[in-house]
Amino acid sequence: MKSTKKIKLGNLKIGGGAPISVQSMAKTPTRDAKATIKQILELEKIGCEIIRLAVPDMESARALAVILKAIHIPLIADIHFDHRLALAAIDAGVDGLRINPGNIGSTAKVREIVRAASGKNLPIRVGVNSGSLEKDILTKYGSPSAKALVESALKNVKMLEDLGHRAIKISVKASDALRTIEAYRLLSKKTNWPLHLGVTEAGTLLAGAISSSVALGILLAEGIGDTIRVSLADTPANEVLVGKEILRSLGLRRAGPRLIVCPTCGRTQMDVVKLAKAIENELEKLQMANPRAKNWPTVAVMGCVVNGPGEAREADIAIICGKNRAYLYLAGNRTAALSPKSAPEIVAEETMKFISKRAPTWAS
Repeated sequence: MKSTKKIKLGNLKIGGGAPISVQSMAKTPTRDAKATIKQILELEKIGCEIIRLAVPDMESARALAVILKAIHIPLIADIHFDHRLALAAIDAGVDGLRINPGNIGSTAKVREIVRAASGKNLPIRVGVNSGSLEKDILTKYGSPSAKALVESALKNVKMLEDLGHRAIKISVKASDALRTIEAYRLLSKKTNWPLHLGVTEAGTLLAGAISSSVALGILLAEGIGDTIRVSLADTPANEVLVGKEILRSLGLRRAGPRLIVCPTCGRTQMDVVKLAKAIENELEKLQMANPRAKNWPTVAVMGCVVNGPGEAREADIAIICGKNRAYLYLAGNRTAALSPKSAPEIVAEETMKFISKRAPTWAS
């Protein structure tokens, strides 16, 4: 991982070799504090580490103080156009801001934001995307190219640096994977500030998850990125789950059980997909009930004896399916035959035994 400057967002360390954090954005109107709190608390349970809220008006800004009292993760206020909303958000106690200095207005207004944020050591993320470029940069490049995104970001970062701000994070999001990858690679060569990765307007669940996984996976594998958000036209919970799975697939996160499932074929003699989903549901319940557990097993659900025993040797807990029967393997050893109906409950029991035996199980 590239070594970037270390900043703090609330109690969360970002950059400087700190673990990569998963962020989401609430889909509720911020002015509806009750609904927003409910959604954030649900996200906390599945591992969301940073939440961003849109603050389009003063009513939303006033709701921030109420929301902050009820949640447990850092909150970033997303501000555009009106610098007074940023000042109100800072007064409410937010942990950070996301702005595009270019659309705030005069340098004097940006200076007011910087003075207030610096006084509380709040990070400011300069967030540039393909739909928010300045007209002169768009004219210069003819399109929201990767180079255009980076030039805009660095121009706005320089404005903050010149005003004396020393806690900055940057994002340059395009709406497709290739431009996103190109932009972050270029930006990473030109700055040591922490980078927030994402594909903007990535799409619905399937298309957005794939586009984000390609872009973020490549960048993270190259050591680029300090926080991530998977932007989906779907629930924020799915944003968090996809983000965590991206990190887990790259060995950057070991939070929660890993589930291996065979794709099935003509050799299977039962509904392996249905069984795997039932087991996945049980594992998700356990993860939500034990959010601080560190050591989770690899669980395999295999449809036949061709690959099943081999995968079972690689998994901590495995279910190998036969005809109307399933077989439980623990640490590669077959230990019991059982009915498919009982398999999810038994996997859950064995998972609890697994996380209880592996000390230290709990974070201090």
